[in-house]
Amino acid sequence: MSHAPKKGSQNDLDRSAALKLLISIARAFKAIDDRVRPKLAAEGLSMTEFAVLEVLYHKGRLPLGELADRILVTGASTTYTVKKLEKRKLMTRRASDEDQRFVFGEITEMGRKLIDRIFPLHAEDLSRVMAGLSRQEKKEAALLMRKLEAYAKREVGREVPEIEN
Repeated sequence: MSHAPKKGSQNDLDRSAALKLLISIARAFKAIDDRVRPKLAAEGLSMTEFAVLEVLYHKGRLPLGELADRILVTGASTTYTVKKLEKRKLMTRRASDEDQRFVFGEITEMGRKLIDRIFPLHAEDLSRVMAGLSRQEKKEAALLMRKLEAYAKREVGREVPEIEN
């Protein structure tokens, strides 16, 4: 006796839809990445380096652990990236005054000037490459992606913040 769902069952249809969604998300991301990555590379930045500088620029000084969470890479990748950015004098690391175990990342004036110059161009590129969706569709897609992220995080036992519209 087979326990596999019958072809065409609700389970089978849901799995198929989930696979198609994942492929669509991956293809859309790749198409956007193909547009953005070369422009950042022309500025001497990888996507991860840009992400670190952009977060520090907009959020201010952050603990390196929180920085890793925000840019969606491992701690080891963050450390490697931070060291590269420090060598270029685009950011610094500084131990917390209150607790020496915590190390904070901070953008330097040179890093701030770089992001001041390239962030508006980056935002315009993103706007151009996503112009196939209306503003409302972008908002709806973003909300759906946050909802999907929250559910997936719960499935693996991670803490999930409230979803904001």
